[in-house]
Amino acid sequence: MVFILLSLVFVVLRVMPGDPVKSMLGAHAPPDVIEAKRAELGLDKPLIIQYFDYLKQLARFDLGESMIFKQKVIQPIKEKIAATLELAVTGMLFTFFIGIPLGAFAASKRRTGRDFAIRLYGNIVYCIPVYWMGLMLQLVFGVWLRWFPIAGRTGARVFPSMFEKTGFYIIDTILIGDFSALLNVLHHLFLPSITLGIVLSGVFVRLTRANMLDALRSDYVLAARARGIPEKKVVYSHALKNAFIPLLTMLGLQFALLLANAILTETTFSWPGMARLLLERIYLRDYPTIQGVIVIFALIVSAISLIVDIVYALIDPRVKY
Repeated sequence: MVFILLSLVFVVLRVMPGDPVKSMLGAHAPPDVIEAKRAELGLDKPLIIQYFDYLKQLARFDLGESMIFKQKVIQPIKEKIAATLELAVTGMLFTFFIGIPLGAFAASKRRTGRDFAIRLYGNIVYCIPVYWMGLMLQLVFGVWLRWFPIAGRTGARVFPSMFEKTGFYIIDTILIGDFSALLNVLHHLFLPSITLGIVLSGVFVRLTRANMLDALRSDYVLAARARGIPEKKVVYSHALKNAFIPLLTMLGLQFALLLANAILTETTFSWPGMARLLLERIYLRDYPTIQGVIVIFALIVSAISLIVDIVYALIDPRVKY
């Protein structure tokens, strides 16, 4: 998957409109200066030669050097990756704690008004563009009510030098014992993460409801009810536990969609993460940085998929590897 993705990105970047050299030097630069710069960057070579040079570079675990800022591509990625992962994980937690309980509740109240309302919610939020949801939450909770900040990772009184241990602001504030800074970080994190969580929760509402309906028709649920076990325990302890197994696979697959939505969310909330870095470098036609960010994204998604497969085998005794 990673190989196919990086190959597609390599080709698409070089056939799309726009010249990185003219972007750097300006459209009125002398032709000989433009050609010299193209030769310096290796852009004068045939496309197939550039491609194999890039593969050899990746084989040495080298993402290359930025065309624009003359720094290693890995440097800005190291600075931004923690912000993106922190946002993605908290967004997934919101997705998990909104979508799965609502789906289970809807299944337990099948064909009632509450079931219909939850299903309608799932369909609506799944169709809402994530950037529109972010703008609406900013408008309501940031501008009108002034409950939450609408941009940035921290407030003006919390300095980035405080977070030099891991780059994950939540973890770093806990490690240094500064709980006022922790509250400030969580305050800024809430709106962008709940934006991601709400939009993606629609998938889990529908999937959880469908799996719960199958589980509630199972013989073990009928036996539990016959023994007089309370209905809440039957639904949330017996049926949900078994319905959760296929949800785990979807949880891993949705992480890729989460990273895609993070590009729009980080732009909307001025979040200093990898997705925003990617968008900035697309504007600048910085090929190596764009390719490097995509490769890291692909590796993260592959790693999550692998972890999900391993956990799937651990929680489901029917699956053997």
